[in-house]
Amino acid sequence: NLEFDHADIFPDLDAIQRQFHHLVRTVPSEGLIIHQNNQALSEVLDMGCWTDSQSIALNPSVASEDDWQATLLKADGSRFKVLFKGEEVGEVNWSLSGQHNVSNSLAAIAAARHVGITPEIAAQGLSEFQNVKRRMELRGEVNGVRVYDDFAHHPTAINTTLDGARSQLLMDADQAGEEPGRLIAVIEPRSNTMRMGTLQDQLVNCTQHADEVFWYQPEGLNWNLGSVVANSPVPAELVSGLDHLIKRVVQQSQPGDRIVVMSNGGFGGIHQKLLDALAAQ
Repeated sequence: NLEFDHADIFPDLDAIQRQFHHLVRTVPSEGLIIHQNNQALSEVLDMGCWTDSQSIALNPSVASEDDWQATLLKADGSRFKVLFKGEEVGEVNWSLSGQHNVSNSLAAIAAARHVGITPEIAAQGLSEFQNVKRRMELRGEVNGVRVYDDFAHHPTAINTTLDGARSQLLMDADQAGEEPGRLIAVIEPRSNTMRMGTLQDQLVNCTQHADEVFWYQPEGLNWNLGSVVANSPVPAELVSGLDHLIKRVVQQSQPGDRIVVMSNGGFGGIHQKLLDALAAQ
């Protein structure tokens, strides 16, 4: 997708779109443009595109006329059929979750097909794919509480990550015949765009898939997170000290819960500190 970000570099979305237009112009005629059909990207392609293009579903679980689509076989996106122009061409069964990752996989399969790898083989390859670190990376489990690390630092990324985590939590509980635990989000607004407060209006609803959220107010943040907390759709708390944050998260945690820590930095080593505090509880 294409959204406004990097407010310290670009004044607005139009400036980012111009850069993407320059990128599109560098793709040779025998190449392929693979894109989602959102408005911002469509506007980029309307500026001029001299290369073949294929679209991938923006929301894989909703029927569309995109070239590449998916039929979810598991609600969390960990297993799905791949369709190209309405025809089933492969199936992916992998360790990742979330509809954003399903869309990413469709783009990868489309790119592989363009260079001669059949979608069936590409799908098999994705089934063996091990995700990179800091993308819903399980850092440990103590007393039935799991702690995950994720690099999400944009409202859309936070939303899609928590959506995938929620689906996986519910599916795992259903398979185990247990009541699902809670999903607790711990977020540090650390990126330059976050620190400037450019996207603060979008932060209010980006945690809607969590059961509870802890916002960390780091030093140097140019605005106060109080309004985000006050208007949160789920129980939310604003904490300024790292030690106090760890204490509050541990106090709220119960067996079966999943804690998702989101930041594009080290967050003061909070992941291991949470695990240590849970063990000492």
